[in-house]
Amino acid sequence: MQFARKLIAEFIGTLVLVVFGCGTAMLVGCDAVSGGGYVLTALAFGLVIVAMAYSIGNVSGCHINPAVSLAMLISGKLSVKDFVGYVVSQLLGALAGAGLLKLIFGMGSVTDKTGGLGANGLAGVGGSPVVGLIVECILTFVFVLAILGVTSKAENGKVAGLVIGLTLTLVHILGIGLTGTSVNPARSFGPALLAGGSALADLWVFIVGPFVGAALAALVYKALDPRKA
Repeated sequence: MQFARKLIAEFIGTLVLVVFGCGTAMLVGCDAVSGGGYVLTALAFGLVIVAMAYSIGNVSGCHINPAVSLAMLISGKLSVKDFVGYVVSQLLGALAGAGLLKLIFGMGSVTDKTGGLGANGLAGVGGSPVVGLIVECILTFVFVLAILGVTSKAENGKVAGLVIGLTLTLVHILGIGLTGTSVNPARSFGPALLAGGSALADLWVFIVGPFVGAALAALVYKALDPRKA
């Protein structure tokens, strides 16, 4: 029962992330020229993390991101069974969230300003998968390193959600104009699967990049962990 509650929490959290994060991008646009929409999209993703951290964090840890779950697995904070269950729940939650957005925008008169359910893309890096991979690795590395650091001490519990949310906002501010900022394979999976086309063709970049960045962050933090000094 406890495991099931964790999976449900991860499903709900990832669904909310996609609906509010990608939904905001679809509504206001997130190109670099539209500064307001750019900032609003970054804030939307960050604020979702804050909201979910303080609502489901005590249930599942509020990973709502396969890359974060991988880092926790490498760090010995998550079992293989939990990792698999978390990732499946996160992917399903992202798919459900993208489905809700498609329904909402399809039934209404509001135009999707991203043209693809807020899916990630490589236009900002000249269509280069290699550059996209590098960008996603860097963004995810910074994001996951912050998560590992702030969650390493129990006394940080009261501020952890805020720190993680602000860090996600930070990486979005740089990354939106480059790759749309994934740092989360599930967040990329749901919209890309339903949008299809080029979003689906480039999806592998937004799976491999975040996973590599998260793994590197976990290994680096292990080496830097002051508790092992």
